[in-house]
Amino acid sequence: MGVQLPRWVWVGAAALSSVAGIVNVVGFLGFQHQAITHLTGNTSLLAASLASGDWHAARHLFAAMAAFVVGAALGGLIVQDSTLRLGRRYGVALSIEALLLALAVPLFRHGLAAGAVCAALACGLQNAMATTYSGAIVRTTHVSGMFTDLGIMLGHALRGMPLARRRLGLCVLVISFFFAGGVLGALLFARFDYAALYLPAALTGITGVGYALYRHRQLRAGGVSA
Repeated sequence: MGVQLPRWVWVGAAALSSVAGIVNVVGFLGFQHQAITHLTGNTSLLAASLASGDWHAARHLFAAMAAFVVGAALGGLIVQDSTLRLGRRYGVALSIEALLLALAVPLFRHGLAAGAVCAALACGLQNAMATTYSGAIVRTTHVSGMFTDLGIMLGHALRGMPLARRRLGLCVLVISFFFAGGVLGALLFARFDYAALYLPAALTGITGVGYALYRHRQLRAGGVSA
């Protein structure tokens, strides 16, 4: 039962969740111990900073949060749809995300808040790009919603209601790969410092360029909509 999800949705959700897991843990372990994709926590930290008069921290937190929103707006501008479907401009969005993550590395190394801003822009863009497919919410930069869905489905199961198995599988997939990305990011950060971000930059960049070339070839061969 549940939504029908093609293989490319499963693969994309796993890959992008691991990318976000790496980025988030590098931000947390590095620059001011500030998570990049965890806007709920950052909103609370911003409120606490304002209440205590820590304007320096408040400026950094607000800038990163605003950057996430701007990145999401950029994703909406590029992809121009709220539903996942092959043929949309995912190659362009992934390539921009890769450039932003690569740019964040030297900025982080110089202790500049712009590093967190670039990383947040990249994550906002990614989260807007991966939205819904056949009614299934696909969020890859945070897992609060996925844990909520797991709880809802557990409650349904306890009442004997039909279980949306594919939706359950998607939740487990995203949570697992976000966690795995976090573990990998922590290991890479311990050895390579902020250069750990070059891995997700390379993954998204190679995927983005490859997808753009693939779609361009399809367009030339069969006139498929971009």
